[in-house]
Amino acid sequence: MDPVTIGILSLAALLGLIMLRVPIAAALIGVSFVGIWAVAGFRPAFSMLSTIPYTTSASWTLSSIPMFLLMGYIAYHSGLTRGLFEAARVWWGWLPGGLAIASLAGASGFAAVSGSSVACSAAIGRIAVPEMARQGYDLRIATGSVAAGGTIGALIPPSIILILFGIQAQVSINDLFLGGLFVGLASLIFYICAVLVVWWRNPAALPPAEPYTMGDRWKKTAEIWPVLLLIAAVFGGLFSGFFTATEAGAFGSFAALLIGVLRRSLSWADFKESLVDTLLSSGALFIIAIGANLFTRLVAMSGLSMQMGGFVESLGLGTFALLLVIVLIYLVLGMFLEPIGALLLTLPLFLPILAQHGVDKLWFGLLVAKLLEIGMITPPVGLNVFVIHSVARDYVRLEQVFAGIVPFIIADLALVGGMLALRGLI
Repeated sequence: MDPVTIGILSLAALLGLIMLRVPIAAALIGVSFVGIWAVAGFRPAFSMLSTIPYTTSASWTLSSIPMFLLMGYIAYHSGLTRGLFEAARVWWGWLPGGLAIASLAGASGFAAVSGSSVACSAAIGRIAVPEMARQGYDLRIATGSVAAGGTIGALIPPSIILILFGIQAQVSINDLFLGGLFVGLASLIFYICAVLVVWWRNPAALPPAEPYTMGDRWKKTAEIWPVLLLIAAVFGGLFSGFFTATEAGAFGSFAALLIGVLRRSLSWADFKESLVDTLLSSGALFIIAIGANLFTRLVAMSGLSMQMGGFVESLGLGTFALLLVIVLIYLVLGMFLEPIGALLLTLPLFLPILAQHGVDKLWFGLLVAKLLEIGMITPPVGLNVFVIHSVARDYVRLEQVFAGIVPFIIADLALVGGMLALRGLI
């Protein structure tokens, strides 16, 4: 059997195992090992299985992931992020649909210390949904805004998706973080526009919030000064070039720990829980990264990427048409796969093809991060939607949450269209 056929069969087997709900790390490692064995023999396959776990895990850049995860978990368990929604509410609540906009702004602030869509949605949802229910909001939009706001967590630094993309595509993490900050803020603006359109069509669905004085605003802002200081210190050092990504995460973790201890809001039990959560999350991400590296070797050794590139060229697709096809693929994959698995599964196939078309990898990384986050709110496996339903099941049904995210999906697609148009100008 020729290597390309082995590569095609391996890809088909991998997709089949994922559809059967086999954990993506196990599917990647198992299929890659068998595929390399079939292409090159048992000894090369076993050698790669022996060495790649170490070379992947020993990556200096990859070490930024547990550092940023630890920062986020310490900040969460010590309550540093607890007042973000309240602060956003007193500043943004006067706007039409102010509480929904405040939940989006609060989610953006939480994203800057967590990097996790799910954690972002759960934390803000527990506070924002009951408050919007008390104010008489249409609960579809209330829950939809929080679910959509959570997706900003994978765009605004520290973004785990952007770190993994940078490692796989050999792109500067700092540059990706800076671009992710702009795309995340653009997402916030588009979401706010979606809320304003909903209010314009049906003002009764989003009643005005109670007024606040400037004194109230500064008082609430003073309560969250530690998290604002943490964000400013970490990202100021990162974007100025004073920190590498790993050093920024380590500094942020230490600063979050120090603030929690000085405020006496971080107990020993909270600290241990933060460490355990970090170890579990990091372990899961690292083993997926190991499987992705093995799959990349299989794709290269089998010649599958070159064959796919030749096939795409034979279709005569222009760069824009190719990007549209890739956008559709990611939107479909996002309906069924979690973002990190979809990212690491597709990059070995897409990056060589895009390189032939001269597509900038930095821009493509930001586009992919945005597309994968749309998958977090699209049915049938929109994880953020299920998270919001789990924390707000006393207020709303699951189908109502899915109905509420429709305006935000439209806003997301408009932003993706804008990114594609911007790519055509640069």
